[in-house]
Amino acid sequence: MRPLSPVERAEKIAVAKRPQLFFCGSWRRDEGFMAGTITKLAFQKRHRQRVSVYLDGRYAFGLPDIEAAKLKPGQFLSDAEIARLRELDARQQAYERVLRLLAHRPRSEAEVRRYLEGKDMSPDTVEQVLERLRREGYLDDAAFVRFWVENRERFRPRGPWALRQELQRKGVAQPLIEEALAGVDSEESAYRAARRRLRQWSGLAYEDFRRAVGSYLARRGFDYDLISDVVEQLWKEVDREK
Repeated sequence: MRPLSPVERAEKIAVAKRPQLFFCGSWRRDEGFMAGTITKLAFQKRHRQRVSVYLDGRYAFGLPDIEAAKLKPGQFLSDAEIARLRELDARQQAYERVLRLLAHRPRSEAEVRRYLEGKDMSPDTVEQVLERLRREGYLDDAAFVRFWVENRERFRPRGPWALRQELQRKGVAQPLIEEALAGVDSEESAYRAARRRLRQWSGLAYEDFRRAVGSYLARRGFDYDLISDVVEQLWKEVDREK
């Protein structure tokens, strides 16, 4: 039996690896798919920026149009080339999924990593996509922390403890969290948070007022000493309006 040439060895290795190919963002078992000749390249009806690749008259896989433009009918694709194209497609689809996710609101890098890993993507695909997102400015934890704190301050004020817990759950590095919280005026935040609800407490007796406001602010992560000061300040406002 003659020894295999380098090309034949490469093909044999590719075939051995073929049972698990990365396709459309998830691992699947490839059932009998083999190398072949491109017989047709056609834009997909529902996804006009994607092209269906047909090998030997049979649909094989899809590609972004920019990658499909590098192919032509009559071109032979080996198993190794198909695996490479599918991996490129998986990365592109993963990238586009993350962009749709980020369209709703900014995310920390850890959130995006968990999202990608939850889609059963290969570790290499996850790292490649994260690197591209960093490079293009879509992932920036320092900017994310600023967004999160500013958004909370504007619409739903929280105390330092609550903000710290939220950002830790999102996987943000502690130094970035502390840097962002250093610029927050906690007493002013607590006052604004409670001031919005003042009307519903204005008819209460002092002890009931103190408990209601105190519980409300404590649930939002403000410190006890700070809460006491805010309660007294708001009670004076209520008292003046009576």
